[in-house]
Amino acid sequence: MNLFEIDEVTKKYGSRTVLDIPELKLRKDRIHAIMGPNGSGKTTLMRILNLLDTPDTGHIKFLGEDLENLQGRHLDVTRRMCMVFQRPFMFHSSVFNNVAYGLKIRKVSRPECEKKVKEVLDFVEMNSFASQLATRLSGGETQRVALARALVLRPELLLLDEPTANLDPSSVKHIEEIIRNWHQQYNTSVIIVTHNLFQAKRLADESILLINGKVVEKGKTHDFFNNPQAEESKQFLDGTMVY
Repeated sequence: MNLFEIDEVTKKYGSRTVLDIPELKLRKDRIHAIMGPNGSGKTTLMRILNLLDTPDTGHIKFLGEDLENLQGRHLDVTRRMCMVFQRPFMFHSSVFNNVAYGLKIRKVSRPECEKKVKEVLDFVEMNSFASQLATRLSGGETQRVALARALVLRPELLLLDEPTANLDPSSVKHIEEIIRNWHQQYNTSVIIVTHNLFQAKRLADESILLINGKVVEKGKTHDFFNNPQAEESKQFLDGTMVY
């Protein structure tokens, strides 16, 4: 089953076209990496898929459902996905309360909430930080809490926008292990935007290259890195400037 089906989607900011995708299909239950130079449209695409922005033209289906015809079901659909940003915002409260926030606004009972939060904090190895102030964590710790805050809701889709940018190698390794292990355990679909080619190679089942808002190449990650078809892909992988 397709996670997303994108058809003739465009997005402009002023006179500049930042996204122009005639067709793109992403399979469910896989990790997809979206790569490309700065300004290639990666974050714009992610925001559109997360229903934070709307395309100027085109149609998008999420798990077979047309996102143009939600008819009052917008909240229901958005709650099936969670997005973690490069610089996640932490509430000025404990780690526990930050992770529990989404459950509380969904009216989950207190015993169930405590159980779910403890389970996910165990998963990201942050249970010993539960009572600490979330705004005083290191960068790697903050990102683990941000992941926990998303994962505790058991989304069908996890969207990650540069989740390890500016983190030390140890933190990067830890975050990648969390993503990989959660995906394997719960079959959660993942879309990750990354500038780290090695990260895409390590994590993704499928890789997508965007340049100037267009999909230059999409394929299995092994094939993308070992036998790229587009000339732009070859230049991108060998470090040649393509923008």
